[in-house]
Amino acid sequence: MKLTLVGGGGVRAPLFVGSALRRAEQSGLKEICLLDINEKKLELFGRISQELGRRNQSPVKISLTTSAEKALEGADYVVTTVRPGDEEGRIKDERIALSHGVLGQETTGPGGFAMALRSIPVILEYARLLKKVSPDAWLFNFTNPAGLVAQALQDEGFHRTVGICDGANGAQEALAKWFKVPQNDVHAEVAGLNHLSFTRSASINGQEVLQALLDDDRFLKATSQRMFDPKIIRRQRNWINEYLYYYYYAERAVAALKSDVRTRGEEVKDLNRTLIETLGSIDLEKNAQEALNRYYAYERRRSSTYMHYALEDAPTMEEADSLIDTGSHEGNSEEGEGYAGVALNLVDALQTGKPCYSGLNVRNEGSIDGLRSDDVVEVSCVVDKEGIRPLHIGKMPDSQFQLVQSVKHYERLAVKAIRERSRDVAVEALMAHPLVLSYSRAVPLVDEYLAAHAPYAGVWK
Repeated sequence: MKLTLVGGGGVRAPLFVGSALRRAEQSGLKEICLLDINEKKLELFGRISQELGRRNQSPVKISLTTSAEKALEGADYVVTTVRPGDEEGRIKDERIALSHGVLGQETTGPGGFAMALRSIPVILEYARLLKKVSPDAWLFNFTNPAGLVAQALQDEGFHRTVGICDGANGAQEALAKWFKVPQNDVHAEVAGLNHLSFTRSASINGQEVLQALLDDDRFLKATSQRMFDPKIIRRQRNWINEYLYYYYYAERAVAALKSDVRTRGEEVKDLNRTLIETLGSIDLEKNAQEALNRYYAYERRRSSTYMHYALEDAPTMEEADSLIDTGSHEGNSEEGEGYAGVALNLVDALQTGKPCYSGLNVRNEGSIDGLRSDDVVEVSCVVDKEGIRPLHIGKMPDSQFQLVQSVKHYERLAVKAIRERSRDVAVEALMAHPLVLSYSRAVPLVDEYLAAHAPYAGVWK
């Protein structure tokens, strides 16, 4: 079995490879192919990935290539995680939005639209090539914004595609840790959209376990739910996706992002530059352990300030810079592997037939009442040798569904605008988004994003 990672020169590629190697025997994995258009980064992070293979004495071949056709040919599974425009594109997305007093974040609101206008055309090209050279392969997309990209893929007829996001399984992972059971033993009921989903129920061995814990302050404070007022959680009786912070605390989020000296994109750019310079100065043949220590220190530092403004106990960027160390790092278990874990769980289930339960971005197909059959939603699915099937959720509570419906309307318009390269439809899309809701904001946002990303957006009418 061949597994291809599109974006294999990304800083997180070694984490993905490490997770895949730990599962290789059970999945029948023979080759991991890392594909990237940036030769320097591919060589750097590819060599670190290969070092992990050597340390694990793995028989799995880890190949590197800049040729998309070579990478996709013969692939059984493809994971796409790319960032057209790199960190500079992300920074522009953030700064332009904040200059108009709205959320500057790469997946939610106007920043998500700007990311989508670059990422959707790129992922569609990979999907077309994959269908040509490996028509039976599955494509798991992690490229942001995952829901919009998945919608565009489905609209173009690429039905062996799924949008993946570790945030969809936040409740499942938290409950698994709380009860000290494998994550797949927790069967959750997730419903909504990417970065806008709710978990209403979760069971272990058929027994409901989530609802009682929503009244337990210890549990809430030990998880991402600590960023919300407990009253919100208990009134809704749901685990809330952490990205709903941007809706429930909209003005606070914008103020916090504007007050930071650096945006998240600027922070990540600085971290990545330092990491690449550091790794580039280390002789991997002689000092592989030092390179790995530096790499894992980077990962700890980057994770430590994720949504730091929403968490009272999180360090500031400056505090994190001073606290991080370069101590040794032991390999992770199969739990808590982020997007790699989600993708690899699907591979394992499709390969072995052992059912996997996961929140995924798939066609609705009647799962959530009130949404179209072809709408891509984030919903709990069962995965096995027969494929990927969304669970029936039925009716969502009105207070949640109204927000989901509004954002889904925006998503339909956004995908249409990008497909047709229509400025007017793009303006209509941002006007429909609950975090914009203004023609006088939408017009300059669209115009400035199209100008800033002209090399990727092309000519719009």
